[in-house]
Amino acid sequence: MKFEKIDDATLIQRIARTETGALEELYDRYNHVVFSVALAILNDPSVAEEVTLDVFVRVWKGASTYQAERGKVSTWLAAITRHHAIDVLRGQRSNLNQKSLYLNDLSWQIASDLSGPQEDMENDMQRSRIRQAVEQLPIDQREALMLAYFKGYSHRQIADLLEEPLGTVKTRIRLAMQKLRELLSEQPQPSDKSKKS
Repeated sequence: MKFEKIDDATLIQRIARTETGALEELYDRYNHVVFSVALAILNDPSVAEEVTLDVFVRVWKGASTYQAERGKVSTWLAAITRHHAIDVLRGQRSNLNQKSLYLNDLSWQIASDLSGPQEDMENDMQRSRIRQAVEQLPIDQREALMLAYFKGYSHRQIADLLEEPLGTVKTRIRLAMQKLRELLSEQPQPSDKSKKS
């Protein structure tokens, strides 16, 4: 049976009748779309690949739930992908809450072209200043800031992860950065101390 010429809705009907060739054809048509949606949410290609495979397993098991009158197959697939990817993000959030957002787990690396005992000491002092300033932030601002700058999440991913409006997340990060600037400007720079001595 040739599936290439069959329309998407009919493919789903064939998948519901457990015709593996129909699933293979659907995968060929839409795996790039599903992967792109997953990657946009997760920002991790390997996890997006896993989600893509999971989505097609879900389609295989749940093809009978597709209702053509409610939208195109591509829209249905995108919705399944988005929901599953957000569930994965929430799972990551749970792991982050348990261990990864502790300040002591972060590398706190400060780039420098210089090396030597004095530079190492100044870098250590700078890391300590930043850590102390971050610890003074309100918990919601600290969480958003750490996800953005130490974990590399986009604002949209953070909003999905924290189940907060995008505007709220952006405001928290902006306020956190403003507060950090204030806190760090109040503290003497390591180089200031060395100049005075």
